[in-house]
Amino acid sequence: MFHQIRQRTLGWMTHSAPDTLYDRQLVWLAFGLMVTGLVMVTSASFPISSRLTDQPFHFMFRHAIFLVLALGTSAVVLQIPIAKWFKYSTYLLAISIFLLIVVLVVGKSVNGASRWIPLGLFNLQPAEVAKLSLFIFMSGYLVRKQDEVRQSFFGGFIKPIMVFTTFAILLLGQPDLGTVVVMLVTLFGLLFIAGAKLSQFIALFVAGVSAVIALILVEPYRVRRVTSFLDPWEDPFGSGYQLTQSLMAFGRGNWMGQGLGNSVQKLEYLPEAHTDFVFAVLAEELGFVGVVLVLMLVFALVIKALYIGKRAFEKQQFFGGYLCFAIGIWFAFQTLVNVGAAAGMVPTKGLTLPLISYGGSSLIIMSVAVSILLRVDHECRLLPDVEPESAPSSEPEIDKKQKQDEEK
Repeated sequence: MFHQIRQRTLGWMTHSAPDTLYDRQLVWLAFGLMVTGLVMVTSASFPISSRLTDQPFHFMFRHAIFLVLALGTSAVVLQIPIAKWFKYSTYLLAISIFLLIVVLVVGKSVNGASRWIPLGLFNLQPAEVAKLSLFIFMSGYLVRKQDEVRQSFFGGFIKPIMVFTTFAILLLGQPDLGTVVVMLVTLFGLLFIAGAKLSQFIALFVAGVSAVIALILVEPYRVRRVTSFLDPWEDPFGSGYQLTQSLMAFGRGNWMGQGLGNSVQKLEYLPEAHTDFVFAVLAEELGFVGVVLVLMLVFALVIKALYIGKRAFEKQQFFGGYLCFAIGIWFAFQTLVNVGAAAGMVPTKGLTLPLISYGGSSLIIMSVAVSILLRVDHECRLLPDVEPESAPSSEPEIDKKQKQDEEK
């Protein structure tokens, strides 16, 4: 009997179930990353937590509270029909712009960057809200203006670029170039998926890359980050200190790691060990095998997002499809930047590792993004298969779906 229960449990956890109303595998992937994050934040934060608060589990308790808040928020978001996100996307965009202005006026400054609004229990980072709201707005815009995007440069491209530019100016005032780059890459990905002309896409891509290079060159600290990334050992106790310590952590990890809790670099040699560089501690303690397993979890979640987006397109749910693709590109690129910075493959940027790094705003917003993926998948499972159309439907069909949900 125990063997049968075990087999059924394993089967329920590992096999897809098309007759269910949600994607169980996506839920398990998200939970797996959250638990991994809690364990690694606990391990990486022991030294700094003991020094700052005389309580080794301080950051662990805070991260656990963030997890509870993230799960509670996700449970609420899961009940919201996708049509509601489409309908109120412009309002979400306005709220995000307002928060970005507020943080410049009354924001809390940490390490020279004013990116947080103190709320008591945790500090709200408007940049995280801005990312999701921009992707929701852009998904709705691509549904409403599909023909303009494919045919007209000024009508289809300039409008979203103007919105992005507004966000970029406010974010660079904090300053936060990393979030701007994530938004830019995801925006380009969405425009490409929407069928924008290749020549226009390449022109904007070149312009975007040129703008990022210019922004790096005008700020001396950004130039130092790039030069220290190219040769961190030239100044191992100055501009290259953080990266050299991170590389030492990777080197000590070897194949199987030093064992959970046995990292040396987290003993206040590696700055920001429980936030931006938690992956370096993970590499040192769990080794190459642990690194590969965690990356497999993240990119399995990304593949799930892309698959759900593809399925939404097949069911003529174009807003949900674009949004799923945006979330997939966002998670993938942010993971590449975080891991690449820790491993010395890209310049250091203050971007979190999705669902793993310490930070309430990032954890809650990314959990909401996973809930949106689940909701899109759920609504697609309720719809019958339809024949593909030559052009996507737009607002009227989404309004129709919303009315059907309200009648139910």
